Amino acid sequence: MSDTAAAPATSVVPPVENVVELRDVHAGYLPGVNILNGANLTAAKGELIGIIGPNGAGKSTMLKAIFGQVNVRSGAVILNGQDITGLRANKLVAQGVGFVPQTNNVFPSLSIAENLQMGAYQRPKVVAERIDFVTSVFPDLAKRLQQRAGSLSGGERQMVAMGRALMMDPHVLLLDEPSAGLSPSRQDEAFLRVSEINKAGVTTIMVEQNARRCLQICDRGYVLDQGRDAYTGTGRELLNDPKVIGLYLGTLGA
Repeated sequence: MSDTAAAPATSVVPPVENVVELRDVHAGYLPGVNILNGANLTAAKGELIGIIGPNGAGKSTMLKAIFGQVNVRSGAVILNGQDITGLRANKLVAQGVGFVPQTNNVFPSLSIAENLQMGAYQRPKVVAERIDFVTSVFPDLAKRLQQRAGSLSGGERQMVAMGRALMMDPHVLLLDEPSAGLSPSRQDEAFLRVSEINKAGVTTIMVEQNARRCLQICDRGYVLDQGRDAYTGTGRELLNDPKVIGLYLGTLGA
């Protein structure tokens, strides 16, 4: 018998699977004027990512860079390992990217059911199945599917907009300030719905002006400043970081 002790077995840790990556992205709307100046972001499968920062920092522009709505001048946007930089919105939806803008996010003249159907216009065979899923996440919509979206409150419209984005069973959901313009109670409800969507398996990237509440529910957060990711960490780390508190949380939504 050998006196040499057997080496202890080591477990193999699978690599983290990033659903979305932004790599040194420079982007803007007007020629020669960048809003993003070397922004970076990663979102692993199943993560809830929060993006906070002062007004004008480039938060919404970061989402629009992912969704092909702003000119990316350099850098890359990666989805599931594939470069999607500059792809048109319809192709991105087909590849599993859902986007909920802050305003004008429903068709007011259409019913709730028709709004949801529009979300799956590229896959009409799955409409009934996906409506069942959406109404399981937003049960308040189930009994009101024939109500016109234009008659809904702001919080109810937000539910319809999120539901429509979920109709294509996206890999990642982009949310631009889901609590904007809502009452405090409706804000709490919006954050609860975001958490439920994420727990259902949808990787979620959320821009929020209510910085404290955003960091309380997200897995990781990014603080943007002048188009760059100035700080990153878990939500709890950023909530307790003296620099983040002093520079950002003191002036952002409580």
